Amino acid sequence: MEYRGLETRGKELACDMKIWQAALYVRLSREDGDKSESDSIVNQKELLAEFVRLEPDIEIFDVYVDDGWSGTTFDRPEFRRMEEDILKKRVDCVIVKDLSRFGRNYIDSGHYFERVFPLLDVRFISITDNVDSYKNPQSMNNIMVPFKNLINDEYCRDISNKVRSSLDMKRKQGKHIGSFACYGYMKDPNDHNHLVPDPEAAEVVRDIFQWFVEGTSLIGLAKKLNAMHILNPTAYKEAKGFSYRHPQIKINDGLWSDGTLRRILTNRMYVGDMVQGVNKIKSYKVQVAQRQPEDKWIIVEGTHEPIVSRELFDKAQSIMSRRTRTTPGETTMNIFAGLMRCADCGKAMNRKQIKQSYGMYRYYVCSTFKKLDKGACTKHSVRLEKVEEAVLAAIQMQIQLAVDMKQAIDVINKSAAVNTQSGKLQKQLEQAKKEEANAEKLMLDLYPDWKAGMITAEEYQKLKAKFEAQREDARVRIRNINMQMAEVEKGQDSANEYIQNFMKFKNVDTLTRDLVVSLIDNIFVYEGGDIHIDFKFQSPFLMAKEFIENNASALSEEVKKKALLSA
Repeated sequence: MEYRGLETRGKELACDMKIWQAALYVRLSREDGDKSESDSIVNQKELLAEFVRLEPDIEIFDVYVDDGWSGTTFDRPEFRRMEEDILKKRVDCVIVKDLSRFGRNYIDSGHYFERVFPLLDVRFISITDNVDSYKNPQSMNNIMVPFKNLINDEYCRDISNKVRSSLDMKRKQGKHIGSFACYGYMKDPNDHNHLVPDPEAAEVVRDIFQWFVEGTSLIGLAKKLNAMHILNPTAYKEAKGFSYRHPQIKINDGLWSDGTLRRILTNRMYVGDMVQGVNKIKSYKVQVAQRQPEDKWIIVEGTHEPIVSRELFDKAQSIMSRRTRTTPGETTMNIFAGLMRCADCGKAMNRKQIKQSYGMYRYYVCSTFKKLDKGACTKHSVRLEKVEEAVLAAIQMQIQLAVDMKQAIDVINKSAAVNTQSGKLQKQLEQAKKEEANAEKLMLDLYPDWKAGMITAEEYQKLKAKFEAQREDARVRIRNINMQMAEVEKGQDSANEYIQNFMKFKNVDTLTRDLVVSLIDNIFVYEGGDIHIDFKFQSPFLMAKEFIENNASALSEEVKKKALLSA
């Protein structure tokens, strides 16, 4: 229905009567949607139109409808349009069904009623509240107006708290709460609180992780994806027809950026963990999201199908945690980026290259020596080719050691040594349990003896303390024996993390970024060019080594020598 410029009909007007140009304002929020039909958009319109029909001094200039907008904020599209018409003197009267339709923010509503409307000579009418600032000015100054605004504000606060509590409960149950799934996933058609991989986008996510671990930089990834004409997450959602809201959506060009890729590469959602509560709205009045500390995030593991393995994800995090840079003009990281460190000052080594007549001379130099006072540290220079040779040889030796240790563990497992050790521990465990049970029985017998007068109270206390000490001693031995048995069981498993990870690269003859970041923590360079390599998985390595040493009697001299002397 068009109201703008509507003429009054059937109204007998005095020549000097002021005709008010009215804005009929209608609002209904999602929270109000479950209320009775009386608050519906249609009914609000009809009520306001009927009211104006009976008022000879009011004409309808236009109707402003904010459907689905909360009353806690005045940043609503139709309200802003009405406000603009008021400032341009097109409208000088605002009519609402009741005060809550105008707004539920006590402070901002009061600002309009007490300052803005009086200053601009705007008449305000709330029909069901019997408020009319022109015909009955006292109705606006009545204590009931601010009181009702306060009640409306409190209603919003209460609803907001209840909604937040309900949503947090669902988040803690691992249910997805949100209008859209993160890139790579989509909502399960059968359960909108559950996520399933989006085949097309999930494949892109897998490629991003794999390329990054293999050595492609963030800028390199962006260039590669853009060259392949793959849409970024925002443009992808828009292309799929989702009603997706994003502050930058109007200026989004569909291209990938290093920031977008960084967020994907650090998102635990891709390993099947539900991560929510990262951002939090400041309050029901201030609809601004604020990033929360990581310890306040709500994380539930294993809620949906992973897109990438935890191993691949952990590799990516290891690389992301290091300060890595690429040589200008290159899109791939150097094999050792983020791993090279000075053995004396502990700072990163900088990679340099100089063009010589025979070719390119590449080397590393201590960053402290380069940037600070040269007396703070020495140069620690070493050629790249020397590092590559040393690292490849060291990795090959570790791989061979893993092979030899696996062979030794397999031999031990087939022998009687482990079974003998487990048998001894089992007997010790049974004896300790018997002693615990005996101490318990003696304690139970004490009380009746004391009550029967067979022992004195003093004797009762002494004996009770003695038997409690025996029971506690037995319990400590039980715990220790159980720990020893667990170590035996764990140690005899040839699927040791150290052995598994190094044997994956069996027969390797070329260094790759994936190989290096999978097996190495740091490479330390000493003055003079000597190199020390810190390999990963040292705890499982020492565990396997200790198990072999404890059961060396089951090994032949050749196997023992390979597994222990090389270690």
